[in-house]
Amino acid sequence: MSHNSALSATFDPYEYLQIVLNPDGTITRKHSLLSGAAATSDPSHHTIPSKDISINQSNNVGVRIYLPRQALDSSSTVKLPLIVYYHGGGFIIGNVAASVFHNFCSNMALEFPAVVLSVKYRLAPEHRLPAAYDDAMEALHWITTTQEVWLKEYADLSSCFLMGTSAGGNIVYHVGLRAASQIDELFPLKVKGLILHQPFIGGVKRTESELRLMNNPVFPACVSDLMWDLSLPHGVDRDHEYCNPTVGDESKALDQIRVQEWKVVITGWNGDPMIDRQIEWVKMIEQKGVKVKSHFCDGGYHGIDIVDATKMKDLQIILKNFVLS
Repeated sequence: MSHNSALSATFDPYEYLQIVLNPDGTITRKHSLLSGAAATSDPSHHTIPSKDISINQSNNVGVRIYLPRQALDSSSTVKLPLIVYYHGGGFIIGNVAASVFHNFCSNMALEFPAVVLSVKYRLAPEHRLPAAYDDAMEALHWITTTQEVWLKEYADLSSCFLMGTSAGGNIVYHVGLRAASQIDELFPLKVKGLILHQPFIGGVKRTESELRLMNNPVFPACVSDLMWDLSLPHGVDRDHEYCNPTVGDESKALDQIRVQEWKVVITGWNGDPMIDRQIEWVKMIEQKGVKVKSHFCDGGYHGIDIVDATKMKDLQIILKNFVLS
């Protein structure tokens, strides 16, 4: 089936997402983005060592840390960049253990190399936004005080990059705005850049690309609309700043990002319904004087870089150059 093929009129976004809405407003999740790979701290020829750590048991917030074998094999005392990663899933599904995100983080740790820390945050609708942003910030503050050996011995906290895929890219932006106003509180952690990988954003009025790709079977409009309905605060629409980054007045925070000389990169594909919004977003950030690089490619679809091995490799080359430049 073509990615632009029309969907059946009976298409059910709940069935597509493998979720069931319960009478109390919670959802039952059956999607594979909730399970998958276990962490393994024993390095082998085929694996990157990883470990799970709980940082807030009451909110079920935690991290999965990936340590490249180069750090263990090398006698060098040079520490590696730290990439704090936020997974995707439209704020309602997804987990650090999902194979697609676990493999993506493992590959990043290996290819850069870098220490990668993937954050487990609360999901909506049980915990609507800004809960995910709060958890993401909590993880950054935890990094500044933890005695975790893998971070203390191998990660360069003065060279930290925040990265997220889809909803995770949205998180990176909002957490980046918060972090830019908490520079002193986050010391010795120093953010150097933001990586927004096909960020999940929206708005009430459809863009040309959203209309063109409204019924594409990879990420149709009814699915993204449902994700926003379940994740935004009660009583707001898609022109809320959590969804539409062009409507809020973030001039002060963006000015802090400019002053701190953080680098920003936004990636996307022409086959993603959100491409027009992402391009417009880049223009808005540039107008604030922030250094922004954009990598928008023809074709593709939402999430292609984490499921297509060739595209993943291409993306990681781009991001490696961005981090190490």
